[in-house]
Order: sequence, then structure tokens, then C-alpha cells
Amino acid sequence: MITRKRVLDLIDKGEGLNVEFKQRFSSHEKIAKEMIAFANTRGGFILFGVDDDKSIYGIESEKSDLDLVKETAAKFCEPPVEINIDVVEIDNKDLLIAEVTESKKKPHRIQDYKKDLSLNDAQVYVRVNDKSVLASKEMIKLLQSKSAGKTLEKYVVGDKEKIVFNLLDKQETVTVKELSKFANISDRRASRTLIKLVRANLLLIHQKENGESYFTYAG
Repeated sequence: MITRKRVLDLIDKGEGLNVEFKQRFSSHEKIAKEMIAFANTRGGFILFGVDDDKSIYGIESEKSDLDLVKETAAKFCEPPVEINIDVVEIDNKDLLIAEVTESKKKPHRIQDYKKDLSLNDAQVYVRVNDKSVLASKEMIKLLQSKSAGKTLEKYVVGDKEKIVFNLLDKQETVTVKELSKFANISDRRASRTLIKLVRANLLLIHQKENGESYFTYAG
């Protein structure tokens, strides 16, 4: 159970990687987007009844909003997202706090009623700073590998990998497009190479707010 003091601390710090404010419940899809982003990243809190500028409005109906939030987590996220819900009174107004735990079943996506996740059109979100953004294909593949417990313990560094390291020595970051250009290979092969390097714990993947990924040395 979350304490009143913890809620006040969350409001005071404002929105960020682990905190999202919602003045009211808008739609199942929009709330599912936030839940999925937290579940796919490091978990977090959605505070209903609080505006972006930290103004406290409160919720209209505890039971109605509670049911809507539960329904969103169970039916509009695939697979369903695990949440804990509390109602806390601040300034004589009720706030609904939905805590989303970091998932072990990544990647979650907006419910599309498909048996398998499609890299081309699945709406998979991750958290970047204070925003929930669409994950890149590389990020999705790495989330899949991590959930499956797949790591590369033995990995042979070849010519493509050496090009990656040369680029990183010069410019500190590298993208799929850059590797594709300098190694004269397809985007698909470039993507596969960078993903394998992350799985081998040689690189880190980072997500931009525009949905693109870039890579840096690990450590």
C-alpha cells in the first residue's frame, strides 16, 4: 500500500521515467500505452487526478475509475500488465494510484488479438525520460531475448563488428543506418549485428523519443 507521503513526494518531483500524471481517465488505449511502457521498462506509477502541472483535481468516481484501470491492464495490454491500485486522499480529493511493476514477460503491446507479435505493426511502448514512446524493432527484439533468457556467451567478432567498434571510437554512438552505410550491408544485417553485440554485453541500446535507437559501448 502506497503512503500519502510517498504520493506527495511523487507529485513534488513531477513526471519522469517512473511517474506519469493523468488528470482523468481518457481512453483504454491511451492508458494502456502508459502501462505497457512502464512494464517494458522499469515499472512506475500512474497518478490519476493530477494534471501535468501538478495541480490536484481528484477523480470523479472511485469505483468507476478503478474498474476502468483494471480493465485496461487486463484486456487492452497483451500480455496483461500487473498493477497494484491504491486510492489516496490529498487536499480532500481522492487520487487513484496505479503502480505498474516491471514485467518478466516483455515485450507487452497494445492488444491486437494476434497470436504472435508482429515487428511491423505491433504497438510496443517503452519509457524514455518522461514520455512513453514506440519501441524500435531492435528494442523489441532485445526485450524478447531478455525475457527468453537468451544471452550470447560465445561470440566471434568479425569484420562487421570491427566496423562498429571503429565507428564508436570515432563518434561514441552508432545507429543501424550508419552501420549499414559504412559496412555496405542491408539495414537488416546491420540491425542483427548490433542486436547480437548487445546480447553479448559488448554494447548498450538506447531509445530516442522519436522511436529510433542508437548504440554505445557497454560500461
